[in-house]
Amino acid sequence: MSYALIDDAGKFLAGRVMSDAEASMQIELDSGKRVKVKSANVLLRFDKPTPAELMLRAQTLSAEIDLDLAWEFAPEGEFGFAELARDYFDAKAGPEHQAAALLRLFDAPHYFRRAGKGRFKKAPEEIVKAALLAIERKQQQAAQIDAWAAELVAGQCPPAVKEHLYRILFKPDKNGPEYKAVVEAAKRAQKAPLDLLKDAGAIHSAYQFHWRRFLFEQFPKGTGFPALAAPQIRDELPLAPVQAFSIDDSLTTEIDDALSVNGLGSGTVVFGVHIAAPGLAILPDSPVDRVARERLSTVYMPGWKLTMLPDEVVQAYTLIEGRDCPAVSLYVSFDEATLEIRSTETRLERVPIAANLRHDQLDEVVTEAALTGEAVAEYPFAPELAFTFRLARHLKAQREVVRGKPENFNRPDYNFRLDGSTAEPDGSETVRITERRRGAPLDLIVSEAMILANSHWGGQLAELGVPGIYRSQASLAPGIKVRMGVKPAPHAGMGVAQYTWATSPLRRYVDLVNQWQIIAAARHGRTAALAAPFKPKDATLFSVISSFDAAYTAYNDFQHAIERFWALRWLEQNGTTELTAAVLKDGLVRADTLPLVFKALGCDSLPRGTHVRVRLTGCDLLTLELHATLAARLDDEAAAAAEEEGEDEAETAAPLALAIDLADAEAGAQNGAEGAPAGDAAGSAA
Repeated sequence: MSYALIDDAGKFLAGRVMSDAEASMQIELDSGKRVKVKSANVLLRFDKPTPAELMLRAQTLSAEIDLDLAWEFAPEGEFGFAELARDYFDAKAGPEHQAAALLRLFDAPHYFRRAGKGRFKKAPEEIVKAALLAIERKQQQAAQIDAWAAELVAGQCPPAVKEHLYRILFKPDKNGPEYKAVVEAAKRAQKAPLDLLKDAGAIHSAYQFHWRRFLFEQFPKGTGFPALAAPQIRDELPLAPVQAFSIDDSLTTEIDDALSVNGLGSGTVVFGVHIAAPGLAILPDSPVDRVARERLSTVYMPGWKLTMLPDEVVQAYTLIEGRDCPAVSLYVSFDEATLEIRSTETRLERVPIAANLRHDQLDEVVTEAALTGEAVAEYPFAPELAFTFRLARHLKAQREVVRGKPENFNRPDYNFRLDGSTAEPDGSETVRITERRRGAPLDLIVSEAMILANSHWGGQLAELGVPGIYRSQASLAPGIKVRMGVKPAPHAGMGVAQYTWATSPLRRYVDLVNQWQIIAAARHGRTAALAAPFKPKDATLFSVISSFDAAYTAYNDFQHAIERFWALRWLEQNGTTELTAAVLKDGLVRADTLPLVFKALGCDSLPRGTHVRVRLTGCDLLTLELHATLAARLDDEAAAAAEEEGEDEAETAAPLALAIDLADAEAGAQNGAEGAPAGDAAGSAA
């Protein structure tokens, strides 16, 4: 009986020879399957033992071959496996020994290079040494992964895993041993990665977990500023004949904007919008500019913020009361009776700041009734605020005509206060959350003034051919989002012909860029396009837009996430077990008195806008999930109408997303086996 050992695409099979032609053979394998093979793929012919016995004994003998010794014995040139068998075993090496040599040679590519069917060549000595070193390192790494995984399962976190915690969870190197250890441990312990790491002591504070993750992703080099001095404004600026006032929150230190009103009772009122002017001192590509361009915006969160510019730079240009502050001012002259615009002018000047009004201190007294004369106005700048409120309502009504429908403020804003917090929060503070009606009189005054300035300056730049960074929205149709670009275009959501961001240059980099262009327009008029820092089609503007969009989105996402954390903490601190809410879609509900959107079991089939009471069954401060079930359906007449907004409701309620894939454990095991300003009303308008 004749047998043959064949090479079937890198697999070695043995069987009985059924037929033997000049160029091919038909082989019957032990399974009974018959295969036709080319003669060139037949590596060994033998009469005994049987194919099964041959392969079994060859595998046993192959494991006993010392590769270092075999490499020494092997010829210097190209050789066949039978030659090595005769050199290594003895001159009469039979089929079992020859097959063993074949298997061992084939499985040791770091010692022997394949040179053809059954043919090999010794690898150079330096290659062998490097390969052996790599194999040893891989074995050591596998042992380290196993040890770390065992520690994690036992409830202890290895220092290396703790050090790289955020990289493992959110930007992992999936070939890194720390990542593989976490994946392997999660599989062994049958736990979610976050639960595993928390139980092992890697995560001590949910607040610090969210904060450190944000810093890891957005501020990998830390949040400190280099030593910087605020550049001096060298222009001789005239003093404006106004007494300006700003309206901000008490915690605001970057006071970008102020207002003034002159000429009340004269028939023509000059309304001034005054914007802090760092652009008069900070030059493009200067040290301060490079810092601002790296950060791109101030980051807001309850109880803390990371400013775009160092405090000493901010304080040099902020519109602080009692000081004559450099400003870029827009003056709009209105007919006092009809509020028709008669003229506009942009000036570079020093503006006396008479007061920094704080809306959290004045909201209760600066009411619509007081502003319209129905109640006594006992607060500073009462006549000026009365006019600006009347003007703001007029401007809003004009925009709503263009917009095609009124702006509805169905939902309140919320203020977060951390009791006793003056330093960076650690998550243990007591949080107070209060409602603040959107469109409150002081908010309306500031927001309409900023919209007026941003729209006017956008039009001025366009008229002079000076490029700027614009925000536009093609329509109010669902899914049509606001976009940034360098060409003026209508903003359907705002109801204006064009819109820039230029009123928050101390806290948004786009505003600083636009301010440089506006300053050139104010200085040079019709020749401004030649003098402006950024020329038409300047690639720098496109780069700024791309970087700013990404950073601003990430900062806002973090602000929303950390506010959700504090809202959940508020529930815990107050022992809240039930909430009233309005149904959105797909089982999501929005709490009536907190900035929370979450899924409530039992609400999936209810119509949008249905008013319900839900029972809270638990929350997870790490994943930011709130669990609830329907407790009762309340009177539908009390339900709010379905809101226009809601495109992104599911995103606000989505749990924390990790970059860990537990399927990587199986792949890893196989590889191892082979051995191979959103925070302020004025600055956040659209």
